[in-house]
Amino acid sequence: MKDKIRVGLVYGGKSGEHEVSLQTAMAVIQAFDMNKYEIQPFYITKQGEWRSGPMLNGPVQNVAALTFQDEADPAQSFALQPFFASLQPEDKASVSSVAAANPSAGGASQQLDVVLPLLHGTFGEDGTIQGLLEMANIAYVGAGVLASSVGMDKVMMKKVFAQEGLPQCVFRHFTKTQWEKDQAFFLMEIEISIGYPCFVKPANLGSSVGISKAKNRDELVAAIQTAFQFDRKVIVEENIDAREVEVAVLGNDDPKASVVGEIVSSNEFYDYKAKYIDGKSSMVIPAQIPQELSDQIRELAVRAFQAVDGSGLSRVDFFLRREDNLIYINEINTMPGFTPYSMYPLLWKETGKSYQQLLDDLITLALQRYEEKQRLQYSFDVE
Repeated sequence: MKDKIRVGLVYGGKSGEHEVSLQTAMAVIQAFDMNKYEIQPFYITKQGEWRSGPMLNGPVQNVAALTFQDEADPAQSFALQPFFASLQPEDKASVSSVAAANPSAGGASQQLDVVLPLLHGTFGEDGTIQGLLEMANIAYVGAGVLASSVGMDKVMMKKVFAQEGLPQCVFRHFTKTQWEKDQAFFLMEIEISIGYPCFVKPANLGSSVGISKAKNRDELVAAIQTAFQFDRKVIVEENIDAREVEVAVLGNDDPKASVVGEIVSSNEFYDYKAKYIDGKSSMVIPAQIPQELSDQIRELAVRAFQAVDGSGLSRVDFFLRREDNLIYINEINTMPGFTPYSMYPLLWKETGKSYQQLLDDLITLALQRYEEKQRLQYSFDVE
């Protein structure tokens, strides 16, 4: 019988999307076919400490009871942190724990075949964990260092999209140092080129954390100060009266796009509360749009994925202007939410691919990309 594939599951993390990552991890661990896989969980606390749990090679029973309390903040109830019922505070792992599981490091009982980083936002979706895994020469699911970092930085992402010729809204950006030196200039530039209302976002963050809608100068200044709490770089975008539609992309060099879905937000815009808290936002899958328009959006999604050199999975988000159905690309998310009720898996479910099939495909794509890279030559001998 073929040996099971050993998967390192990394989740949690220091970002503002820690709780989102926990939800994803809980869903994934319950969906894996334990006849095919063994799971080695690695949890990263909000303080950045790595902790490893026992290898899981069978169904997880009573998941709701598998909780772990972070001694740094005992008041928090981590009912969403699975796998660590038996993990004690002293059972800490270092970052090198993942690297030590590299097959080339020996110790067959601890070898990993592939890592699935379920980390959203900073320190997980931005190329940092991907760089660690590249240095350790371990296969991993999802985008590489370049695609992850470009997809995370909204300014660099929009510059790449502009080079690709993808339609997008007007935007301006600046660093905190630039803002503090010449606020008057940037306020004037925003008001002339973008106007009100406008959206203010941290350049490097996801799940709509730190995003505000500004309707006048006072609100704009306050929104910029809020955004600077989360990143040293801020981006300001024009407001478009539009429907929000999304496409899931899967693959490596020959990616495929799912059907198009639409988000109907419960709030004025699709912020963190609307996404994760109030439960009132809805998803319409497939989106009620003409087939020709759907095909155009799907084609643009694949182009965006290839523009950042994506691999594995991404969700590409668009605005569809109400007055004339003009398409604007909003962003690419290289590690989208991945619970069974998240947009990415639901889009593929409607397209004909189950949640469990998605996990199988992502593991296969990761291993294929790893094998391709192993055939590359990284040194050159001069005779």
